[in-house]
Amino acid sequence: MPRLDVNPNSKPNSSPLWLIPVLLGFLTGQTHAKDVLSVPEQVSLSANKYTQQLTISWRGGAATTFDIVILRTEFSETAFSETVSVAVDQASGLHQWNWTSVEPLECTSLSIKIRSRDKHMTSEWSNTQILQGNDLPSNGKMQMYPRDGIVLPVGANTTFCCIAEEGRVFDIIRYSDMVMNATQLSRRTFATTVINQSPSGTSGTNVICTDSLNELIGSVVFVGYPPLPVDLACETHDLTSAVCQWNEGRNTYLYGKRRTHYTLNKSSNQKQRQCSLPQWEGNWTLVAVNPLGQYSLTDSAELSHRVRPVAPANLTSVAHAWNATVQWQWKYESYSSLALLCHIELTSHGSKRNYTVSGVGLQSVKVLDLHPDEDYSVRIRCGAQKNFWKWGNWSDPFAFKTKRYMPDAPDVWMWLNRDNTANILWKPLTRWQSHGQLTGYEVTFWSNEDVIQRKKIFSPDTTSAPVNLTQMAAYSRDSKVIATVNAKNADGLSQPAKVVLPRLWTDVEPLAVSRAVYMDSGFFLLWQNNVDVTCGYIVEWNNASCDLNCHVEWLKVAKGYVNVSVESAEFQPGVRYNLSLYSCSSEPPVLLQRWQGYTQELVPSTSVGLSISQQGSDILLTWEEIPLLDRRGFIKGYNIYNSTGSELTLIADWLIMEILISLGVMALFLVIVTFVCYKKRECVIHIVEKPEWDSSKEALVVIPEEDEEEEGMGEEPVDTDEPTSLRYYNQVVDDRPIRPRFPDSSASSASSLDSGRTEVTYTGIQTSGSSLVFQLDPQNSSEGHPPHTDLAFSCGGGGYKPQMQPKVPREALPEPFLEPPAATTGGYKPQNSWHLDSPVETRESGGLAPSLGSPTSVASTQFLLPDDEEHTEDKRQSSSSAATWFTNLLSSTKP
Repeated sequence: MPRLDVNPNSKPNSSPLWLIPVLLGFLTGQTHAKDVLSVPEQVSLSANKYTQQLTISWRGGAATTFDIVILRTEFSETAFSETVSVAVDQASGLHQWNWTSVEPLECTSLSIKIRSRDKHMTSEWSNTQILQGNDLPSNGKMQMYPRDGIVLPVGANTTFCCIAEEGRVFDIIRYSDMVMNATQLSRRTFATTVINQSPSGTSGTNVICTDSLNELIGSVVFVGYPPLPVDLACETHDLTSAVCQWNEGRNTYLYGKRRTHYTLNKSSNQKQRQCSLPQWEGNWTLVAVNPLGQYSLTDSAELSHRVRPVAPANLTSVAHAWNATVQWQWKYESYSSLALLCHIELTSHGSKRNYTVSGVGLQSVKVLDLHPDEDYSVRIRCGAQKNFWKWGNWSDPFAFKTKRYMPDAPDVWMWLNRDNTANILWKPLTRWQSHGQLTGYEVTFWSNEDVIQRKKIFSPDTTSAPVNLTQMAAYSRDSKVIATVNAKNADGLSQPAKVVLPRLWTDVEPLAVSRAVYMDSGFFLLWQNNVDVTCGYIVEWNNASCDLNCHVEWLKVAKGYVNVSVESAEFQPGVRYNLSLYSCSSEPPVLLQRWQGYTQELVPSTSVGLSISQQGSDILLTWEEIPLLDRRGFIKGYNIYNSTGSELTLIADWLIMEILISLGVMALFLVIVTFVCYKKRECVIHIVEKPEWDSSKEALVVIPEEDEEEEGMGEEPVDTDEPTSLRYYNQVVDDRPIRPRFPDSSASSASSLDSGRTEVTYTGIQTSGSSLVFQLDPQNSSEGHPPHTDLAFSCGGGGYKPQMQPKVPREALPEPFLEPPAATTGGYKPQNSWHLDSPVETRESGGLAPSLGSPTSVASTQFLLPDDEEHTEDKRQSSSSAATWFTNLLSSTKP
């Protein structure tokens, strides 16, 4: 086994082993000291409050990376915290870094601290440096930042801050008319950011801050664009100096002292779009500057390529009747050797003509093709003929007037009438034909054999002159008459216009009249060329229905032409026009061809006047021709229609309809009347049966049979107004003959013709079972107690109600007597269904027998009336019978 041997006399090893830990610790300390970063020192701050830029400088040794933290001091809120790389300035040994703040630097205090960084290793933070803001308690007034006058570009984002007055409460910030959202930066500071700002007006945009007491403070900002001019071009007017022009380009929206300023070749310019240089330099540079920036433009050119003459000056004219010379002057003498190209604009009554002339040192131009006595206006501009650059400016307009001249010869024609009279016609001269104010027309007549010419003067508004060819023939034996027309103004007479007339009118019509067709351009006429024509053709047109002193229009066609289109503003539809072609020569015009036509054919305005005459079995139809004025078109023929009576068509359909409607209305009316009468039949029966007699005059007296003989023998007819006595006998019906009773007529001679007493005897029909005798109560038939007309029952065996119509004088009975209704206490119904055996008996009974209907004879005694009275009574009886029949009719229909 092993063994440890210890020698007490042995010495320890003398190697310095204890130095090894010491050396290792020293080396470690050296390495650690080498890895420690230096803390930034001597930190300083520099603020540019206009640009809101903060410059930070410090000493940081050899480090190049630093952590920078910027805090809002009062709330310790981080405004910026990033790692930045900053190289050391070898000359000063300082590090420097710039930071642009979103908020104005005056808004609140800022605290800044820095530390060095090497990857993950950092140094200690530097001492905190504070940039004092304007929200310190020592500065207690109300403030707004940025201050007035700040200029901002369009589309920028800007932060505004408001520092409330010490002891006040912030309210709102308003940008223009918009209330903004505000963020609190410190105890008194509030900020808001406006994004994408639009251009401001001429006076800028207001930003206003108010507190709780409505005290306000504000700032004005101007938002616009940097300058951007375009189209720089330099030219010369005097062949020595240069005039440069440009366009401002887009609007910068900055005005006043903030507007754009221009310099041309380092020469300041007060004008906005033009600058003049005394010498032509050939190269130009334009610089435009405003608070938001600057812009440059360049241009270069040779002088001969940029010549633009000035406007001609001092224009004058030398005017004639048909032309005028216009003169002018130049501002610069150098133009005398300059080749110029000039543009002349001539205006007359709204019509413009343009001329172009050229020449060296051009100073006048002659204008041709003018009209006499006409007003003109002219203006001129010029340019360089060689290396043309631009037209110069127009001169001021210059007005002049040409001189008068004798008129043009009028256009003359004629019209011949059948009565050997004629009219010399001419067209009125236009303004350009009269060459001045006309004073009249001179018409001259003569023939080749005449020694004396006959002249007539007409006013300027006259267009025709009458002539009597018969009188002209008396003065000369020549076969033609020559007429000339001269127009006259202040400068003299025009050339004569001649027309040759025949001495006598001859009715020479062409063999055939062609039909002219009207098209869009007028009547197109075509003819064969005539070799006898020496001065052309005359085409004449007029209303075909006119015969005397017609309104005529004409057109002259040069020789060699064989067609023309005739158009006139006076053409009307439905009017036939004659279009005639005449030859023009030294002899009277000869009619070569004639056309007729309508611009538009219409329906004739009148019908044909037709007349008929019969010749045996034939019928002759004759009609008159429609007058030409009423035709309104070419008559192509006549249509004749015939038809037999059975083929005739009734055209009175509506008349039949009216008749049928009338009949229907009448039938409907009758139905309605019948229906109403049926419904109101009770009223009708009441009206018809209403009694009008006095019951005190008549009464039904019941006489016993045993007393009849005695009373009848003792009565004598007398003349009295007492009521008629009615006798009623109750009698059983049997088959025994009945002996009529007749009163003694001998006693009637003592009675008066004006009065009478009627005695009527009724015999009642009774059965063996029962009988009823009664006397009418006079009170039941009075006006105050109307009877019941609808009672329909019988008592006992029945019977009938006596119906009587006594004859009394007119004074006593003005109306026919009507039957009174039955009493309500009983009785019997009238038996009105019985009839007489023959109508002869009915007529003999005088109307009473039918109403009686009794097999027992009735004896009545009455004084006879005169014939006329009998006739009247017959009428009255007939009327009563009719009333009774109508009552029975209504009763039979009663349910």
